[in-house]
Amino acid sequence: MAKKKVTPEQVEAAERQLKELQRQVEYDTKDYTLELLLDKFEKGDFYIPDYQRQFVWKPNNRSLFIESVLLGLPIPFMFFADTDDGRIEIVDGAQRTQTLVQFCQNDLELQDLQILKNSNGFLFEDLDPAIQRKFLNTNVRVVFLEEGTTETVRQEIFKRINTSGSPIKPAEARRGSFEGKFKTFLEECVKNSLFNELAPRTKITEDRYEGFELVSRFFAYYDNYECNFENYTGNVTKYIDDYVEEQNKKAKIDDNIILKCRENFEKMLSYAEKILGKRGFRKSLTSKSTPRARFEALSIGIAVALKENPDLPVRDVADWIDGEEFAKCTRSDAANNKNKLVGRINFVKNKLISGE
Repeated sequence: MAKKKVTPEQVEAAERQLKELQRQVEYDTKDYTLELLLDKFEKGDFYIPDYQRQFVWKPNNRSLFIESVLLGLPIPFMFFADTDDGRIEIVDGAQRTQTLVQFCQNDLELQDLQILKNSNGFLFEDLDPAIQRKFLNTNVRVVFLEEGTTETVRQEIFKRINTSGSPIKPAEARRGSFEGKFKTFLEECVKNSLFNELAPRTKITEDRYEGFELVSRFFAYYDNYECNFENYTGNVTKYIDDYVEEQNKKAKIDDNIILKCRENFEKMLSYAEKILGKRGFRKSLTSKSTPRARFEALSIGIAVALKENPDLPVRDVADWIDGEEFAKCTRSDAANNKNKLVGRINFVKNKLISGE
């Protein structure tokens, strides 16, 4: 198919937009020694904002990073920004900074080193004093976003860096990129005691905001059920990102959006507790995690059934909850396929409505 010709007017409009948005991101580069960086961080002059990831690097990842520094390999650029209160926000580089702090405070024992194998088992204090001094004098290059860079721009930089480089979970990027009333509401839902009882997560998955991912999926899928998930193509991340962003806009002008969502969420949890008991959304009472497809089927199926019949009686689910048909609906293979998504929600909804 022939490419559509770009008009002079389109070129001019694109140039104007580019110049305008370029002015939003002004920056300089600076070099800090690790000693100065760590001193500033420990004093609170440099800080990590709450929209960033929790500290989730595994011990071997931390050790390999320290090994790279010891070998004199360049540290990837960090991104810092001035804030209104005079402190410096670490826009990107939180995990590297925390790793360096741990090591220099003798809270990180080196392990699984690939090159400096003779240093396995070492703390910082075990290194030769000359090596310690050289380590602390290592320079790190920082891209310094100048004063006036908005929080929205800083969060967009964080999102782009962490979705194009090292893998970041969709919930982490979403939580760090879409500030607003609805996003805050989703975080409140994650703290709901009944939700946590019925949908437990392991520490590892919760450090990557699995609870936030589950509640985001619940609302995005429930609110779009009646329109048959219009514009859903199987790209879950984009679909939920678009939904959360749109809900933030709506909630900004209409408080009823959040009130209604909270009511639906709490009604769903209350009914789920009655029919699922302490087992909740897990496969078994002893399971320590909650499969996403299973959570989607049960939570949204329950919510849709309650919407159809607000006086829905408590059903006995023993006949099908452990059956092969339900297991087939909630298997992870092709779980994000639209037909699979609709199928598992309708399976639960129809069982609850019919009482079969």
